[in-house]
Amino acid sequence: MRAWRRVAAAAALVSLAAAAASPAHAQASAKAKKPAAASSSSAAGVANPAAYAERFRTECAACHGANGRSDLPGTPVLAGQHSFYAITQLFLFREGRRDNPAMTAVAKGFSDADMRGFADYIGTLPPVPAPAASAPPDAAKMKQGQALAQQYKCVFCHGADFAGGQQVPRIGGQREDYMRDTLHGFRSGKRPGYSMAMVEAVSHIPPAELDLLAYYAARVPVAGR
Repeated sequence: MRAWRRVAAAAALVSLAAAAASPAHAQASAKAKKPAAASSSSAAGVANPAAYAERFRTECAACHGANGRSDLPGTPVLAGQHSFYAITQLFLFREGRRDNPAMTAVAKGFSDADMRGFADYIGTLPPVPAPAASAPPDAAKMKQGQALAQQYKCVFCHGADFAGGQQVPRIGGQREDYMRDTLHGFRSGKRPGYSMAMVEAVSHIPPAELDLLAYYAARVPVAGR
């Protein structure tokens, strides 16, 4: 029964996320296949995109920042994130499959159309570089991080510039503290995904190397869409 529930939830997630993927983004991603019927479902589900832009400013910006880059520790950068990925995370929050009381409280009242609306709006936020640091990145750490990204095949899914695409998140320019906690969460099994891919990918990586990957990802130059 538990396995059946996981399969059913995964099927619902894939269906919902495919419907939410915007046609413009699907065409822009050369590496990902365009989901069937994405444009018609998305258009039908979101009647007023401007309303979700306003709701983002009033309901989300206090934590995530008006431009999608927050200064709050532990708060992920949404700027430049892909709508397909965003809706999967909203789904996991709404269904209580991710452990974050604040986000669960927000998302539990979302309809499918709400998740599409917010995800589509997030998908329009352009990438925003991190504020200039007081010191340049540590060259040795950056070199090690780049080598680890190749060694552990991070670049195969997230791209050489960590820009991601469709259901694969942009991690280039993400907050280091959030990246570090997320990677360690996947390694320990505390952070769920909509698949086991990340858990399997990082389960054998030493914690110190996860820290280096987080350091590197946070400082990779932010690429455009």
